[in-house]
Amino acid sequence: MPPVAEPGWTPPLRQGVAASRVGVHRHCARLIDFLTERFPQVADWPGRLARGEVLDSAGQPVHADMPCGPGLLLWYWRSPPPEPPVPGTVDVLHQCDLLVVVDKPHFLPVTPGGRHLHETVLVRLRRQTGITTLAPMHRLDRETAGVLAFTVQPATRAAYQAVLRDRQAHKVYEAVAPWRPDLPLPLVARHRLQERAGAAFMQMEVTDGPPNAETGVALIARIGQDLAHYRLTPVTGRKHQLRIQLCTLGLPIVGDRIYPRLLPDTPAGAAPDFSQPLQLLARTLAFTDPVTGEARHFTSRRRLDLAPA
Repeated sequence: MPPVAEPGWTPPLRQGVAASRVGVHRHCARLIDFLTERFPQVADWPGRLARGEVLDSAGQPVHADMPCGPGLLLWYWRSPPPEPPVPGTVDVLHQCDLLVVVDKPHFLPVTPGGRHLHETVLVRLRRQTGITTLAPMHRLDRETAGVLAFTVQPATRAAYQAVLRDRQAHKVYEAVAPWRPDLPLPLVARHRLQERAGAAFMQMEVTDGPPNAETGVALIARIGQDLAHYRLTPVTGRKHQLRIQLCTLGLPIVGDRIYPRLLPDTPAGAAPDFSQPLQLLARTLAFTDPVTGEARHFTSRRRLDLAPA
């Protein structure tokens, strides 16, 4: 039997995946009717209900023919199509009672969303560590590799996330991009960024107005005649900030499928191409711990494919 709910109760994780919840806001003669209308894309509600995989707020299974009305809270677990395994491992760089810091591989999303559930850093890490309360301190794009920190205790989560929000962390990235002999380096890139409207919402764009994104750009080394290895030190943390700012400077990052041109995503059911990762790496993350006061400094052990050893 499922456990009786305590105040604030949530269902346990299943294979590292947290349950989702939905509230009922209208009267319905049968629960199955509400679920199929609310989630028309889900075809297996009868099977889930028969297996006891939909629970009420007390942790008890509900059945298809029960009436329902406003105030009913339901818990269920997502059941997406099989996900192709993403290459690479989530390597733990640091683990304590407050933080778990990992070295993220390319192509792996940080948290579940859309077609990505099991093949995410959060779900993999919950399985690896057994820590159910993990939550990201910050985010990295799915295509970006490198240092990524998670908080352990819900009570301290806001304090750690404020470190990034208030720009109290020092972040260093590395990228491989074209070489421009006419571009004076080092430089500080300052732009005003906003999301594109409509179907191009995946892309950010540079617009007129006061800058809201700032990144230091410096040369690490030349790579042959056409490429270079760059060090990037962002001050702000806008969506796709490094990718769009380098592209605006005429330095689109090698392997970027969004800038300068948005390429189509892999169709559902097709095998993804993992052969050309985005050459962007979160190399270091440093900050003063808001709970303990100690200096924290974490460095990725990965290297970009095209960067010199």
